[in-house]
Amino acid sequence: MFFVYILFSEKFDKYYVGQTNDFTDRLKRHNDGYDGFTKPYRPWIKALVLEKQTRAEAMELERKLKNLSKQRLIAFISKYRVE
Repeated sequence: MFFVYILFSEKFDKYYVGQTNDFTDRLKRHNDGYDGFTKPYRPWIKALVLEKQTRAEAMELERKLKNLSKQRLIAFISKYRVE
């Protein structure tokens, strides 16, 4: 199982899209500063996590989401978020 995730930095009003096979560990690594791109925008909170069966499917969705405008990404999150 693989996960496509969208993180949100409230402090900077910034979104980040990624994919992994261990979301809990990946979120911890982002918030601990191991990723140079996301380090300045900590702390990150989960906005959305979606499951995919294969890494190829996860990578394809990640690529599509990274190409969305901020407004369309917010609309995508609103559509698929389950609370």
